[in-house]
Amino acid sequence: MAQPSPAAKTERLLNLVICLLYTRQPLSKARIRDAVPQYGETASDEAFDRMFERDKDELRELGIPLRIEPIDSFFDDETGYRIDRREYALPEIAFEPDELAVLGLASRTWQQASLAGPAATAMRKLEAAEVERDTESLVGLEPRVRTSEPAFNPVKDAALRRQAISFTYRKAGGEASTRQLQPWTVTNWHGRWYVTGFDLNRQAPRVFRLSRIDGAVKRLGKPGAYDVPADHDPLTMIDGTDSRETMTATVLVRAGAGNTLRRRARQSSQQDGEFTRLTVDFGDTEVLADEIAGFGPAARAVAPPELVDAVVRRLRGSLDSNGAA
Repeated sequence: MAQPSPAAKTERLLNLVICLLYTRQPLSKARIRDAVPQYGETASDEAFDRMFERDKDELRELGIPLRIEPIDSFFDDETGYRIDRREYALPEIAFEPDELAVLGLASRTWQQASLAGPAATAMRKLEAAEVERDTESLVGLEPRVRTSEPAFNPVKDAALRRQAISFTYRKAGGEASTRQLQPWTVTNWHGRWYVTGFDLNRQAPRVFRLSRIDGAVKRLGKPGAYDVPADHDPLTMIDGTDSRETMTATVLVRAGAGNTLRRRARQSSQQDGEFTRLTVDFGDTEVLADEIAGFGPAARAVAPPELVDAVVRRLRGSLDSNGAA
């Protein structure tokens, strides 16, 4: 029988913790099996019992206080399980200023995905079974990531599945080409998201900035089709390829608007009374295009042509999206 992947095991344990934290009353093994999706997929009662016993031992080794109590206080013939929130919660912790700074950065990074589908399914099953809910104990169980790159989720998922992908990629100058990649890791470096991997077109390791991926990311082949090199260091790889080439843009901004562009401009001059012509240095066409398009009609890209094209693409995409709504 094939062993479950580490990710599947972690997900199952997380679902079990949520299940046992969710309730104020002990849950029987039968109710736990109904609530945790992976337990419901076991082939027999014996298989479930073995898996549940292993998981209980695993939780205890992790320091999670699993309590065994009678379900009925008057009858002790049926055993139930739960996690006491007071024992599970961390004691008061004091941090040094530098540690608080790191935590602050982390809190701004993890802000957008939600619980995995099976975990949410487990919670819905408990609600349907009218289990009394302990809402306060779920705080801290929902990691989130906020990113502005549309390609982030599909690229991240492909890296986790070890599945090749295909996408259109625009270089810093705006030139676009179709690339095929076996993604290894998705990493944040100096505020930008990158994917490292093996470029099937170039037959060599490469780094791609997610903000420069244009359009949909397509999956190729089957999951688990390749292995990530054991000595892969994404930060070293990214640092060696991120040249931060500086380019110059000309942008028109309406009076009273575009203050972020005005502050960075190395030169400005009045244009027709209504607009100011700005000369702005930048390192990424797509990032600057996002900023200019965000001002709507109050800002216009004039040069270089690839920046103008990038802004027009965004405005047309916004128009099409609003038109379809």
